[in-house]
Amino acid sequence: MDLRTELLKSIWYAFTSLDAEHHGKVSKSQLKVLSHNLYTALNIPHDPVALEQHFQDDDNGPVSSQGYMPYLNNYILSKAKEGTFDKETFDDLCWMMTSKKNYKPSIEQGLCSERDCFKLFCLFNLLSEDHYPLVIIPAEVKYLLKKISTAMNQEWNGKLLEDLLSKKTSFQGGMSVWDFLEYVNAGQLMQTDNREVFSLALDDVFREMYHNVLKKGYMLKKGHVRRNWQERWFVLKPSSMAYYVNEDLKEKKGEIQLDKTCVVETLPDKEGKRYLFCVKTPGRTYEMNASDQKMRLEWIQAVQTAIRLTAEGKSSLHQELKLQRREQREICMSDLTSQQEDTSQFQLQEERGKPGVDIDTIIQNHKEMEIQRKEREEQDKQQQKELCRELERQLEDSKKAEERMVADMAMLERKVEQQKQTIQDLVLTKQKLEEALKNETQAHLEEKKERQKLERQLAEERRKLAELLQKLPTENNRQETPQLTEEDSSVSSTSCVPQPAEHPQTLTGTENTSQVNLQESLYDYSQQTKHWNIQLNRLLKPITPGDKVPRVKPSCPKQGQALVSSEFITKYQSAIDQETPQPFNQPSNTEEEASPVQSDQARTSVDKSNMNSNGQGDALTE
Repeated sequence: MDLRTELLKSIWYAFTSLDAEHHGKVSKSQLKVLSHNLYTALNIPHDPVALEQHFQDDDNGPVSSQGYMPYLNNYILSKAKEGTFDKETFDDLCWMMTSKKNYKPSIEQGLCSERDCFKLFCLFNLLSEDHYPLVIIPAEVKYLLKKISTAMNQEWNGKLLEDLLSKKTSFQGGMSVWDFLEYVNAGQLMQTDNREVFSLALDDVFREMYHNVLKKGYMLKKGHVRRNWQERWFVLKPSSMAYYVNEDLKEKKGEIQLDKTCVVETLPDKEGKRYLFCVKTPGRTYEMNASDQKMRLEWIQAVQTAIRLTAEGKSSLHQELKLQRREQREICMSDLTSQQEDTSQFQLQEERGKPGVDIDTIIQNHKEMEIQRKEREEQDKQQQKELCRELERQLEDSKKAEERMVADMAMLERKVEQQKQTIQDLVLTKQKLEEALKNETQAHLEEKKERQKLERQLAEERRKLAELLQKLPTENNRQETPQLTEEDSSVSSTSCVPQPAEHPQTLTGTENTSQVNLQESLYDYSQQTKHWNIQLNRLLKPITPGDKVPRVKPSCPKQGQALVSSEFITKYQSAIDQETPQPFNQPSNTEEEASPVQSDQARTSVDKSNMNSNGQGDALTE
């Protein structure tokens, strides 16, 4: 059946829907609307003047269907090219125009939805006879219902159709599409009440027969640039073999163009893959891997069928099968007619008394033929049952594999959750360690700053002491230098015990005051230096949790009855203060006599105290 014949079947429904009075005539305004819709659906440039010119002599009356056919053939169907329009959209337009007026189901929520009715309408037109009004014979109804039942993994019960034909004898010559939809929707032709299962099975059959899909399914395909194996969803048609990412057909990855030069061959096992085969085209070789041996044979046979149809110039396998079934029916009818003629001849010969062929032999032959036919039918039924059992077994295997896959996925998810928890714990530990390291670094920086601050204070005190020493009167230094030397020798010989001076020198009140201030400054400096040294040692050596803080002992302990320099200065100064006070400008003789010795001994004791407390003694001596 060519493209024009297919399009005419759908257009016939649209035309008859416009004929409201059923007299075969439609007004010109309605034909304009129909023509405009056909131009749009077939993707043809619209010519609004052509219809007026074609019917320019018949403007007053309605336009006949015979008068519209030449225009339809010359201006619409002759311009329609296969591949330039979507045939499903075209049939949907014709269905929309005719279903509103003709399809009125007795059961609102029956087996078929609105979309399922449209698919059955398209399949009806595909299998209907090539004469008008369009009808489908019982043999084609049986073929279609068997296809749908097989898609639902059920065995079709032909008793329902036989009962319907026995009640409606007019259906022996064929039934219309509206009767067919009514009985299918009412469930009088199929034993099922599940709308979803029926819809899925019908969609599968619709893709196979209407869209000429010879086979479809998942296979592994080897890449051309990146030589790895990827799972793809393949759709095989008579002229091409397209492959997609998955079965929703949204992302197309490529297409193999098939022609008579293409070859399909099996391949040996390699790379850990079994059930390999390839499709060789003039430009490239495509390697594929089926799931098992049966699927590989089915794919190879389907590809060979597609190549054969392309070489013969045929675009639909089911159109070819329809013609083959029609030829077989015609052969059967001719054989039946010839048998009836032979029987009538035998009867005439018997009546005339002429010798002829033994009628019992003929009847016996017919019985044998009938027995053979029944045996063949039984064999076919047995094969169908075996095929169903095989499909059920494969379905069970696939369900078990799916259950194992679900269990594996659950186990992997549990492992992933455990790994996520471990990662979170490690991240938390890392954060704590970073925080501890940050705190330790901050404490070290603060300790360093404090040590630098103390060092600056020490340097500042040393600078102040040097300035203070420089401010002393030069004469005082010259007078006291020999006395300090003699006093040093006397102090060293008497183990730091103060001795009275034999020849004291008289000092003025100003010099006495400066000497006292100097002694106080030196004493304060020695105490601060000792405190800073202790703090510096603590900073240089951090105290651990198990250590104990040592008690700081005096740097110059007592030796016998001798006192340290600071104690000597303090007690000696207090003894002087307890004696008779003198005016600031009139020092007493006792002060004058004791001042040189006191000054020398104070300086000597201060120097030794600084040497003991600081551990260096070089700064004070200098």
